[in-house]
Amino acid sequence: MFAVMKTGGKQYKVRSGDELRIEKLAATAGETVQFNDVLMIGGDNTVLGAPLVDGAAVQAEVVDVVKADKVITFVKRRRKHSSKRTRGHRQQLTVVRITEILTSGADATGVKVASGAGSAPAEAAEA
Repeated sequence: MFAVMKTGGKQYKVRSGDELRIEKLAATAGETVQFNDVLMIGGDNTVLGAPLVDGAAVQAEVVDVVKADKVITFVKRRRKHSSKRTRGHRQQLTVVRITEILTSGADATGVKVASGAGSAPAEAAEA
């Protein structure tokens, strides 16, 4: 059984036991998180969402928070001017291990919903 889920603006095809490097989540190592944006569940009987599959979720365990390889950008402005700029960037990623794919009953699990590190805190969302 596999699922196609969406997180961090990207889509991933996952199976139980897979390890993914995704955009940074607001979670620490050892926590269990749940991805509710499931676009498709495949296997013996395929279920396509319109756009999401109702009640489906993917549960994962956070393994670590790492940094990606450095990306260097170099800009040279114009001729006859010595204007140059070099900048580097390392994106922060979260490594997760997929533990379970739920086809229904995702609301009753009580597992923390995965959210990005830049999103609003849970207290502000409830208010």
